Amino acid sequence: MLVALADAEPSTCGGKAGTLGRLVRAGLPVPDGWVVPFAAGRAARPDALPPGLRDELARALRALGDPPVAVRSSAGDEDGTHASAAGQYATVLAVQGLDAVADAVRACWASLGSRRAVAYRAATASAPDDDPVMAVLVQRLVDAQVSGVMFTPDAPGGATVLEAAWGLGAGVVAGTVTPDAYRVAADGAVTCAVADKRTRVDRSAARVTTSDVPTPDRTRRTLDDDAVHALAALGRRVADLLGGAQDVEWAVADGTAWVLQARPVTAALPAPPGPDVTTWAHSSPTAPGLPTPLVGTPGSRGTATGPARIVRGPADFPRVRPGDVLVCPWTDPAWTPLLRMAAGVVTETGGVLSHAAIVARERGVPAVLGVAGATTTLTDGDTLTIDGAAGTVTTHT
Repeated sequence: MLVALADAEPSTCGGKAGTLGRLVRAGLPVPDGWVVPFAAGRAARPDALPPGLRDELARALRALGDPPVAVRSSAGDEDGTHASAAGQYATVLAVQGLDAVADAVRACWASLGSRRAVAYRAATASAPDDDPVMAVLVQRLVDAQVSGVMFTPDAPGGATVLEAAWGLGAGVVAGTVTPDAYRVAADGAVTCAVADKRTRVDRSAARVTTSDVPTPDRTRRTLDDDAVHALAALGRRVADLLGGAQDVEWAVADGTAWVLQARPVTAALPAPPGPDVTTWAHSSPTAPGLPTPLVGTPGSRGTATGPARIVRGPADFPRVRPGDVLVCPWTDPAWTPLLRMAAGVVTETGGVLSHAAIVARERGVPAVLGVAGATTTLTDGDTLTIDGAAGTVTTHT
């Protein structure tokens, strides 16, 4: 009832696990693990594992030495060529012990029927919703000092784009931290925009914690040029093997870079608005009064005009109306259904490679990210125009 990661195939274990299996077979650095395949999920009941699976999980955990693990979805419609399902299904980090792993496996199965996953499948037609399937990845957790995401070039001569923050990559992919942004040009030149990285996510025993980043590290580069070049080279190996531009989640621990996930790039990034990545300024408003425009990171191309709707959490969801411009601290994947009605999105934190930004690009929803103080500077109901290619937010008075 378990499949070694090296033997995983998309047809039985989903695109995420199948791709990692291919990388393992090619000798790329992927954390050890195994997969609970589609068949086990089909045989499961909501309150119990299928007969025999618990014993197999126990044996597999013992073989790994019972370390903290990451338990992650690998759904049938995940990591596809045209739809990523980025962030739509469950990931549980820092799981340790048989009971906790069994609970996390069930959480991944349950996420197949979550409101956000159902809404995503309906919007993308990425899988028949009458027969969605879920496999589950269980891998040794990488206790990363630095983590992030990179997009490999989508054309010859293109640039590799990376985003990085301290600790585990959960803050980068969820958009709760504004990461450092790096570009590696075809000639190897590296440009960098250093962000104000206020929080970090780490493992503490068998749980995940979020803590404040010490002041000196908030605006310190997460990666030097040598590390950036090494990651870009790793990305090229992944892209060459898989045959196209890839969205790669990575982590660095004790000097070793690991590939945590690789999937096709489903929607192109906005072009930087200037010749240098530093023009992507993760800046705060400095002029007195309401600045026009506010400047953030271009997240998803297009322009939109509509009333600002300040959304700080699920309690605000009922206030959102079609045509509103969402103004949020960040966009958790649970907010995906809102993207079906929003004209555009403005966030206070997050980078262009976060899950929410990827989904916004797939949906064609303009987005501007990393506009510090947006939820307090902007007023609910104000008419906004956002330009997701230029990274600007203009208020009409």
